[in-house]
Amino acid sequence: MEEKDRYLEISTQVLSVDVNHIGDFLFEEPEKSFLGNWDLRLSPDSHHAANLLQAVRKLQTSDLPVAFPTETVYGLGAGATRGEAIAGIYKAKQRPADNPLIVHISSLTQLRQLFNLSPGLDKTPLDGFSHDPIPAIYHSVISRFWPGPLTVLLRLPKPSPLAPSVTAGLPTFGVRMPSSRLALALIHLAGFPVAAPSANASTRPSPTTAAHVLHDLSGRIELIIDGGPCQVGVESTVVDGLVDPPVVLRPGGVSIEMLSQCPGWEHVVVGYRDGVETGVPRAPGMKYKHYSPTARVILVHGKLNIQLLTKYLRGCKKAGIATTRTWRVEDLAASGASITQRAAETGRALCCSIVQHGTLDAMHSNANNGGPRRTLMATHGYERVADGEDSDTVHVVATDLGTSPVSIAQKLFSALRELDMHGVDVIFVEGIGADEGLTAAAVMNRLRKAAELEIQS
Repeated sequence: MEEKDRYLEISTQVLSVDVNHIGDFLFEEPEKSFLGNWDLRLSPDSHHAANLLQAVRKLQTSDLPVAFPTETVYGLGAGATRGEAIAGIYKAKQRPADNPLIVHISSLTQLRQLFNLSPGLDKTPLDGFSHDPIPAIYHSVISRFWPGPLTVLLRLPKPSPLAPSVTAGLPTFGVRMPSSRLALALIHLAGFPVAAPSANASTRPSPTTAAHVLHDLSGRIELIIDGGPCQVGVESTVVDGLVDPPVVLRPGGVSIEMLSQCPGWEHVVVGYRDGVETGVPRAPGMKYKHYSPTARVILVHGKLNIQLLTKYLRGCKKAGIATTRTWRVEDLAASGASITQRAAETGRALCCSIVQHGTLDAMHSNANNGGPRRTLMATHGYERVADGEDSDTVHVVATDLGTSPVSIAQKLFSALRELDMHGVDVIFVEGIGADEGLTAAAVMNRLRKAAELEIQS
């Protein structure tokens, strides 16, 4: 049987889990935090706890990965030591084999156990002992940013318990402790570290809701945990402290300014490029084209220019616009005069539909419940037929990402998917300054990897 046919036989189940109703998190003294030792007492009568346990059993026994939410994006997880299960991640995503995975842990004890420490040496978090497998350079950043959106590179233990495909042949591996309590609970109950890239088809925009995962991987995985939308919206920052000075390999939820405030990280430098890189990737997200919707993406710097927009609409029936700082969908909808003037010059007519951000999940849910898919705002149409030509109408669907880097990061991947759902042929995205901190840098890094073209208006 062909691999494609095997996937078509898989039924994908979505289980809702509210972490506030699974039970009680119990912390040991003196840390009283996830960096220390902790346990989870599940509520025996909670269907949320029962759903979580079902996902745990899948992680422990199935060779198909499980999708689950973190604070950054949804992850596609399998036991980091289980080779066949890790292979299931690459197959489901159709991910290149030389693109390494990030290992997720629920405690420092769980991390240290990968290095085969004798009992008792993992009791004190970040104790600074010479035998601590966590290098001293990382102690300050782990204390400040874990649990959270920061991945650090460690040297592989010898012998390594990790499946070889986790590291893609590299002598190091990336590891982080997510701040999502649902992710921590899943990993803790599974009893082993979980390797997980984003839960999307390879090269597609990262998923920030369970609906995004279902859209990409339905029929390819058995189980998706729906824990609601992710809060950060872009993946973790990846750093390498094994070199001097330390470097940021991938921008994400922790800024370089924040890192530079930690002892030993005062001189941290950028070690990534925004475009697609060549050679062996040192961390996930460095080598291949990522975050791309089906539509062509054009990254635009400067003011919204109708003349510029029409220049790239050859053969298009519908275009998407994602606004940030200066572009306004209200201005586009209200600019009938300028649109009509431009249409008169080009022989093209533009129809503008304003779509409130975040309608994708509502549309998906409504359609699944038998209702129609819906666009929330009215359409403004401007028609002209050029002499001797047929009407050539281009519909423009616009969505606003907000003005702050945090808001843009939270909404970016969802907006790209939303515009794809509207069937646009091209998406114009208003860029922001990458020098406004690492959140802005992370946004622009993702956009440049998704974009086919970058232009100045």
